[in-house]
Amino acid sequence: MSIFIDSGTRLIVQGITGRDGSFHTKQMIEYGTTVVGGVTPGKGGQKFEGTVPIFNTVAEAVKATGANTTVIYVPPPFAADAMMEAADAGVSLIVAITEGVPVMDMTRVYPFVRERGARLLGPNCPGLISPGKSKVGIIPGRICTAGSIGLVSRSGTLTYEVVYQMTRAGLGQTTCVGIGGDPINGTNFIDCLAAFQADEDTTSVVIIGEIGGTDEQEAARYVKENMTKPVVGFIAGQTAPPGRRMGHAGAIISGSAGTAAEKIQAFEENGIAVAKRPIDVVGLLKARM
Repeated sequence: MSIFIDSGTRLIVQGITGRDGSFHTKQMIEYGTTVVGGVTPGKGGQKFEGTVPIFNTVAEAVKATGANTTVIYVPPPFAADAMMEAADAGVSLIVAITEGVPVMDMTRVYPFVRERGARLLGPNCPGLISPGKSKVGIIPGRICTAGSIGLVSRSGTLTYEVVYQMTRAGLGQTTCVGIGGDPINGTNFIDCLAAFQADEDTTSVVIIGEIGGTDEQEAARYVKENMTKPVVGFIAGQTAPPGRRMGHAGAIISGSAGTAAEKIQAFEENGIAVAKRPIDVVGLLKARM
């Protein structure tokens, strides 16, 4: 199995005719994802690459194609409306790749999506991939391989690094999920950990956190209280100089609660083996399998 997406995923792309949307739509189709349509207001009735139908609204696309998942590549000022339009149209999984969505916009989007029973991943995330089944977003398919390890991460770049090392070592993945580094996102660590615990094909889990916030500490407590599968972790930003603003909007340290040292301590106290470097994840996984 896998979590959130599989071979039954029917995907539409919001912003399919834009630069990023068109590039990654081609990548997803080449990987084997079932892309059933795209949405660009004013371009309804046209076809992307001569095959994928384009619609003016998400509601039209869902009605015509039976889409159950959407991925969003629209500019930040329009991303909130795009997420809410998808939820209102009945899409069950909304993946928002867009970076730079205002936090105040997300305070409106988050409750709106939850009230409609949809799952939001992101914004400012790389999406997710279930190797050999489906890929939604921008994670490179060639570095992944099917297997039994689940991975959840706040960092897109480190997701790629760790997955690549795992694949080279023969450790395949059930699903790799990038939840994004913004202060308000739709799906958090605990959501993914719970899904991996329930997934019968996932035997071990990798969690990649970073400095800022307290999500990793809450996830560590969840692991101790609810998970029976081995969990290996890594915290990005261990060498970040004090007072330096980091790339992710959520990577802001308040007092001592968001430091790498505090997060590593929380992981270790709750039974999560912590890697000092991304490449060390493989060794820790093999030792605990």
